[in-house]
Amino acid sequence: MRITGTGHASLRIDTPAGSILCDPWVNPAYFASWFPFPDNSLLDWEALGDCDYLYVSHLHRDHFDAEHLKRFVSKKATVLLPDFPTSEMRDELEALGFTRFLETKTEQVHELDGGLKIMIQALTSPTDGPIGDSSLWVEYDGIRILNQNDARPTDLTTFHALGHVHAHLLQFSGAIWYPMVYELPEAAKRAFGKQKRDRQFDRTFRYIDDLKASNVIPIAGPPCFLDDELWQFNDIFGDEGNIFPDQWVFQQEYAKVGGTNSTVLLPGSVMELTADSAATTHPTDVEEFFAHKREHLEEMRERKRPMIDAAKATWRHPEIDVLKEMKRRIEPLLDESVYLAKGVGGPVRFDLVGYDGESVESIVVDFPGKQVRTYADEKVRYRFRTERALIEHLLFIEEVDWVNSLFLSCRFKATRIGQYNEFVYAFFKCLSEERLQYAEGWYAEQKPDAEDVKLGDWIVQRRCPHLKADLTRFGIVDGNTLTCQLHGWKFDLPSGRCLTSVGHELRSRPAGTPPPAPAGSDSSGTTPAVAAVATPGAIITAEVGATETGATDVGSTAAGGAGSGDAGAGFAGSSASGAAGAPPGSATVSE
Repeated sequence: MRITGTGHASLRIDTPAGSILCDPWVNPAYFASWFPFPDNSLLDWEALGDCDYLYVSHLHRDHFDAEHLKRFVSKKATVLLPDFPTSEMRDELEALGFTRFLETKTEQVHELDGGLKIMIQALTSPTDGPIGDSSLWVEYDGIRILNQNDARPTDLTTFHALGHVHAHLLQFSGAIWYPMVYELPEAAKRAFGKQKRDRQFDRTFRYIDDLKASNVIPIAGPPCFLDDELWQFNDIFGDEGNIFPDQWVFQQEYAKVGGTNSTVLLPGSVMELTADSAATTHPTDVEEFFAHKREHLEEMRERKRPMIDAAKATWRHPEIDVLKEMKRRIEPLLDESVYLAKGVGGPVRFDLVGYDGESVESIVVDFPGKQVRTYADEKVRYRFRTERALIEHLLFIEEVDWVNSLFLSCRFKATRIGQYNEFVYAFFKCLSEERLQYAEGWYAEQKPDAEDVKLGDWIVQRRCPHLKADLTRFGIVDGNTLTCQLHGWKFDLPSGRCLTSVGHELRSRPAGTPPPAPAGSDSSGTTPAVAAVATPGAIITAEVGATETGATDVGSTAAGGAGSGDAGAGFAGSSASGAAGAPPGSATVSE
């Protein structure tokens, strides 16, 4: 089996039974903020795009490059379609000219022509990608690879059960706006960034340890930022709080925990994978390339500048009445929303900076009031400050996912009162009837977990209230705080209150005390079984990258046990308790 690196999360898999092109991304994404690094635009995409199968893991624009797919990828290719809850991916690909689709079933092995086998695991919560993310498993002649890319499954058991994996490709770097866009003191921002950076590596090492593949290939990041306004986000300034470490940094960090089996694939690198070896050739010396990273970025910046300028020239639409159009687009969705609107629980303010860079129009999306209106000097849950032109363009193109456009562009500033709120971002990625109904239905169907487990001196429900991670594997108890290490969410054990986001209460009680009687019953109610005992600290810490569960805003107080971060950094007016040194909600960012 041959694996050719084609940049970022993109790769081509070649076997005698056929070729699979995965996630080809070349053009700038997210309002011309993100570019692939190293640069892959000079590869022979005519040849690479002449493939038998196409796999797009999800619709994030650094994986789904519509312009590139239309121009370079053969329309004779069969699309390996993940089992997502909506038809958006198929609709998008059909619009580009693709006509052949294999609609896979999640976690079901499909045998293709010539003995090539594939399985796609689809993740379908509202916080997985843009309503869906996925991983691809491939086997030919006993050689197996897992292309996990951005996906964050709760465990890798499904893949492990199919046999030993010879190459594991997965994300390791940041892919989010946190903490850079938050209006925080620089010291707090650095502390939160370092915490996130460390947890990105921890998360990756846990997945690697779970699968125990012969070879590890770090992919899916980081992007580079070539616009002068975003240049500071590149990890070239020696900032330990930068969340975008590159592949060479990963190699060094992996070596610190004993890792010896990782290989960096540059665009154009080729790995010949067998059961016993992974001979790899590169277009240039890898270590030497990253030693001159800054020079490569500076050259790219000058070469891509006209592309960025051309994109910016398309954003202004002065004919659009932003308030009127936001009312038209958003108010019908607010009327229909039950769970998301209740979850946000307050107004969200957009400060739109005019073309002159000075004038500001403030518009509020009032979730309790179910309306979009002019700001009325009230306290708001979140405040986003961005260019008016960006919102104009989102309205002009009728974008249904502002997370997968505006927020991932990092072209905004943010502040909030209180904890991170996942429902804010869930709503703004669901600005269509189909997406909203799916998200509302998903939250409506969530049921309390009936099984309890013992963690340290506490009995808690086995599944995390957030995204159902198994707390016997991911739960860490420190004093009165439980942390789910998959996404870094924290819970106060005496009260069951989630310290990271509103809602998501945890069922918990001290070990040795009887469970409370179920509502509506007497004290003889059924006692949930204690199914397992987990040793606190027995797993590697982990964190995911899809929704931002990051820093609390300026002015809060925090107290509690060990953690990394700045206990004085929180959001205006908030007050909470949590692990010492780590403000509630500072655990992670997911993507």
